[in-house]
Amino acid sequence: MLSVRPLLESDSIDELTSLLHRAYARLGAMGLNYTAVDQTPTMTRKRIDGGQCYVAYWDGSLAGTVVVQPTYARSDCEYFTRTGVAAAHQFAVEPDLQGLGIGRALLKQCQTWAAERGFAELAIDTAEQATHLVALYRRLGYAFVGHVQWPGKRYRSVVLSKRLQR
Repeated sequence: MLSVRPLLESDSIDELTSLLHRAYARLGAMGLNYTAVDQTPTMTRKRIDGGQCYVAYWDGSLAGTVVVQPTYARSDCEYFTRTGVAAAHQFAVEPDLQGLGIGRALLKQCQTWAAERGFAELAIDTAEQATHLVALYRRLGYAFVGHVQWPGKRYRSVVLSKRLQR
């Protein structure tokens, strides 16, 4: 059974970080140096600050996470600074549970959060080489809106966005 809820103060950041490491291991093996491949719990917490983190549980076990962020005041991704655009990041699903709708439920929760706060779009980015993720986001209604080269990353990211129903 799937449940999605906001991250609680009592939730373990160490457990969340371990989930991120497992979920991003495939991308790391592709040579993509996503932050979540090896970030510390301190970095996990820092990346949550200023946004709303959601966690998904499958049969009582941590199965996924995502952070939805209001429009950024400053960002290397110009699209994330546009008025009316919220962004999702630090998105992960336990590898053995992918394909069960957990990621879709997490993104739907982000869309609801953003729409309830008056945002017109939800944007997300991923490495161009992560074609399986780009294809997933497109199937979920996200459209290509640009590229971003994050500092220190060995890849260029595709930026995708979805118009929200209010």
